[in-house]
Amino acid sequence: MAHKPVLYQEIIHALQPRNRGRYVDGTLGAGGHARGILEACAPDGQLLGLDVDSQALALARETLAPYEGRIHLAQASHITLSEQLASLKWDGIDGIILDLGASSMQFDNAERGFSFLQDGPLDMRFGVNASMSADEIVNTFDERELADIIFKYGEDRDARKIARAIIQNRPLHTTRELVAAIEKASPRRGDRVHPATQTFQALRIAVNDELAAVEKTLPQAVAALHTGGRCAVISFHSLEDRIVKDYFREQSKDLINPPYERIYEVERKAALKLVHKKPILPTEEEVRDNPRARSAKLRVVEKI
Repeated sequence: MAHKPVLYQEIIHALQPRNRGRYVDGTLGAGGHARGILEACAPDGQLLGLDVDSQALALARETLAPYEGRIHLAQASHITLSEQLASLKWDGIDGIILDLGASSMQFDNAERGFSFLQDGPLDMRFGVNASMSADEIVNTFDERELADIIFKYGEDRDARKIARAIIQNRPLHTTRELVAAIEKASPRRGDRVHPATQTFQALRIAVNDELAAVEKTLPQAVAALHTGGRCAVISFHSLEDRIVKDYFREQSKDLINPPYERIYEVERKAALKLVHKKPILPTEEEVRDNPRARSAKLRVVEKI
């Protein structure tokens, strides 16, 4: 039996799906969140599901088969949201979820190269449209470029040492070879997080240009929402969460100049209200059942 997706009940509660509503799951995965939304907006609510991963899409088609007629699935990135909505002739939506980062399904497939716990090729691409694989980055970037990626996206203080070790041990074509090189530069210490964790995260973000994708999608999501519609975003590390938090906060403020002063070049009313001032975190029970949920943060906003 498939594990429930992260923050499942919290997502359904946040989006408040209703009959005849139109919803988007921009990171479909195996279809767990989407199934919950479709059940809650029965009998006539519809859902658009997007994912760049063909394997995820195939699995989601099976999961969501009972809702045929109410689902529209496309192998596409959420950065094409406006284009996808136009192709369906949807003039707006009532809710959207983005569950950012790699899915459990991707981590569990050694052939995808996302996990340092299993041996596999250094791939890490979410879909075929990624411009390069982790193998290409690891084996062709110079030391400074590698260190910048590991420090910027992995926030690892040992970035320079790890980059040097990678250069010294190239070529590296498997996850196990990369882990061995990292461990030479940054040995494992007791129960601390494995030294490869941050480098693997950094490479995955770089390969899939994940942060830029979030920045491009959020304005499209907000523009597409009907008044009262909600956007729910689950992030798993601080860089993504910061982008989401800052964008939601900025869009929830009025930019109105006081009398006789010109502070803002362009005045506008707030587009969003924060449904919760602080992120929603998984319960202790969920973390116990699914350790990968530990770092999840859910932020929810409503269009006004």
